[in-house]
Amino acid sequence: MATEPKVEKFDSAVLRGRHSYDTVTDKIASIVLTRNQPRAWIFGAAIAFSLLMLFLYTAAMVVAKGIGIWGNNVPVAWALDIINFVWWIGIGHAGTLISAILLLLKQDWRTSINRFAEAMTLFAVACAGMFPLLHLGRVWVFYWLMPYPNTFALWPQFRSPLVWDVFAVSTYALVSLMFWFVGLIPDLATLRDRAQNRAAQIFYGVLAMGWSGSARHWSRYETAYMILAALSTPLVLSVHSVVSFDFAVSVLPGWHTTVFPPYFVAGAVFAGFAMVLTLAIPLRKIYGLQDLITMKHLDNMAKVMLATGLIVIYGYAMEGFMAWYSGSPNERFMMYNRLFGPYGYTYWLLLLCNFVAVQFLWSPRIRRSTLGLFIVAMFVNVGMWLERFVIIVTSLSRDFLPSSWAQYHPTFWDTGLFIGSIGLFLTLMFVFIRLLPMISIFEMRDLVHKTGGGSPRESAENKRK
Repeated sequence: MATEPKVEKFDSAVLRGRHSYDTVTDKIASIVLTRNQPRAWIFGAAIAFSLLMLFLYTAAMVVAKGIGIWGNNVPVAWALDIINFVWWIGIGHAGTLISAILLLLKQDWRTSINRFAEAMTLFAVACAGMFPLLHLGRVWVFYWLMPYPNTFALWPQFRSPLVWDVFAVSTYALVSLMFWFVGLIPDLATLRDRAQNRAAQIFYGVLAMGWSGSARHWSRYETAYMILAALSTPLVLSVHSVVSFDFAVSVLPGWHTTVFPPYFVAGAVFAGFAMVLTLAIPLRKIYGLQDLITMKHLDNMAKVMLATGLIVIYGYAMEGFMAWYSGSPNERFMMYNRLFGPYGYTYWLLLLCNFVAVQFLWSPRIRRSTLGLFIVAMFVNVGMWLERFVIIVTSLSRDFLPSSWAQYHPTFWDTGLFIGSIGLFLTLMFVFIRLLPMISIFEMRDLVHKTGGGSPRESAENKRK
């Protein structure tokens, strides 16, 4: 397996002497301001747009005909719709972790990856939010879930974890959007000042909100950014914990367990970092960003993925142990059904993807190979989707009463909606890459200064550019 050069000490050897403030700004801004895009971008955007059309078609059919066209049945009332919801919410966690928590911990290695990780969070949450809305059947009355004053005195059932989801996910999306946009403002001003096209100047000028780079602006910016980072940090723990309550507060074997909140949070970060690697590796190759997204960044992300993967594996072991230790025949049957039941193959594939594949990350050689990391990340993406399938479908299809057991078979419509949601996610990513800087320009300039690439005076002057 081909490997890249040895991991360099964080960024100093890469940035010092190779980049000045102007070259960093030019390299990142040119991706947005140039009229020509790489063929890989055009090809990928065309595929993503095609899948987006599939999503719109299947979603329109669900709205027109109802969710009866899905494969859902009794007792498997939750199927691919809730599986995809939990999967997409999990993917969005890495962006908040990289941006907020690593910022508060003053980890400089987040600088090259935080911007598109934040964008990934927003787009993943957007994809996730579509599935519960479609699952309602009557999408046009989704606002009934919100506690708004109305003449009928109707209020949501606040004891329902599905209502908790509405508050948790909407709060997460709002704070993440504010955090992402505030971080973009200095870079939007840079694009405004460098744009040659009048329409682009107006577009970026409006979004920059009058940013001039003055000391007052920087002071207020840093205060607001740190406050939003502090608000975002508990959301990493709370959002997926609340999502896990959809299952944990029930009495169904396989769901009724207290390990779900930390188990889901670790799995979310695990899946999120896998998706960040899935995006970062092709992007750095297509746009020649090897000097900005270094192997040290990929190595650090692989280590975080390994650590959270081990927590997830520990959760699998605890599920099996507690099923045995509880002495409950229902819990023991649940584990036997996962291993050897009609969906047993999904559990073994899950262990292959999330247990066996992750063990390769112990090897520095794999962590320093872009091909090796990409393959492991793809295994994890598949494995985390299979985990949600096992939790939801396998548990629901075999509940307490054998007379109510039934198999779930997905149809074209729920499968197409899932594949189409990937198209929605990728289309939003391609538009983001085309219109906004995927790497923070001003933070990279500050990093150049820290690593000896410029003087403090140059830093102050270039912040105003």
